[in-house]
Amino acid sequence: MSTPKERSAEDVTADPPVVVERVYDHPTEGDGLRLFVDRLWPRGLRKDAFHFDDWAKDLAPSTELRHWYSHDVAAFSEFRERYVHELDSPTGRKAVARVQELAQGRPIVLLTATKDVSHSHAEVLAEYMLDRL
Repeated sequence: MSTPKERSAEDVTADPPVVVERVYDHPTEGDGLRLFVDRLWPRGLRKDAFHFDDWAKDLAPSTELRHWYSHDVAAFSEFRERYVHELDSPTGRKAVARVQELAQGRPIVLLTATKDVSHSHAEVLAEYMLDRL
C-alpha cells in the first residue's frame, strides 16, 4: 500500500483508487473524497485546520480492538485479522457501502493521525476497500 502522498501504480489504476494520508498532509487537487477514519479526534488539531469531507468513525476499529492493539507492531498481523472481521460484520459492510455512495466513483483518501501509517487501521481499511470496491 502507499505511504502518505505516495501513490503507486496499483492505487492509480484502482477504480476508484484508495490511498492513505496523514491529517497533517495538505490536500492535493483531485484528491476526491477525503475521509477522516480515526475514532478519536487528534489532540491539538482544530476541525478547521485540515480539509475532510466526512468523519467516518464507523470505519475505525472498535474501542476494544484499538485498546488491545495499542500500536504494537508485533501484534499487527492479528490486529489486521480482527479488524477485517469487524469490517465484514453487518455494521462494517454498511459503513463501507456508505463510503461507496459518497465517493460516487471518485478517488478516496483515508485520513489518519497515526504516525506509523503502514501499521495502522487506515492501511488495513485501504486494502480492504481496494479488494471490495
